[in-house]
Amino acid sequence: MFGERKTVVQNIQEFFVKPPDPKELVRKWQSDIRKEQRNLEKQIRDNSRLEKVAQKQIREAAKRNDMASAKTLAKELVHTRRMTTRLWTNKAHMMSMNSQLTEQLGMVKVAGTLKQSTQVMKVVNDLIKVPELNQTMQQMSKEMMKAGLIEETMGEMMDDVFDTDDIEEDADAEVDKVLTEIAGESLEQMAAAPKSKAAPARAVAPTQEDEAADAEAEDLQARLNAIRS
Repeated sequence: MFGERKTVVQNIQEFFVKPPDPKELVRKWQSDIRKEQRNLEKQIRDNSRLEKVAQKQIREAAKRNDMASAKTLAKELVHTRRMTTRLWTNKAHMMSMNSQLTEQLGMVKVAGTLKQSTQVMKVVNDLIKVPELNQTMQQMSKEMMKAGLIEETMGEMMDDVFDTDDIEEDADAEVDKVLTEIAGESLEQMAAAPKSKAAPARAVAPTQEDEAADAEAEDLQARLNAIRS
């Protein structure tokens, strides 16, 4: 009896509680998407600056015949480029979902309700696997399921894109390609130079420009490490 009365009370409460406006829900989701897109764009810009610094340092290391440092920097550059590719892919997914939501907004204005979308659900499933976006997409997917836009999501967290085993599988080929691309001329000169006439490398005092570039690289690297963790 008590259980029945509780159900009746719940039904009365649900009757008087105003359901969320579908148009407001869509606008909220689009606002969340734009915010995440700005975060992705900032990471892409940081990666671009870090890549330029790494390229400069690789060329300098190759000129000093410091191939150990050049190779370490090339590995970091491979990491950065892979991450940038992943960021661009995520941004494309978010732009696709934003476009789908704009179409939903048009349907709401005509029909007054949201229409279930397999396309939106596919993009949500893709983005919910991304560690950096998981929290936002989990919350958004719950709201979309409640609104009837998508069914239950099935995505799982994606393995870390920077997994060491995955990187090491083809690291040598990628690193060699990066070294040839950036320091190919220096490498050719080193190979052609007679070893008996090779002069010992002289230490060069770092300039203020070099120190500033190193400081910027360290700052950007710290940000990337924070994103990876």
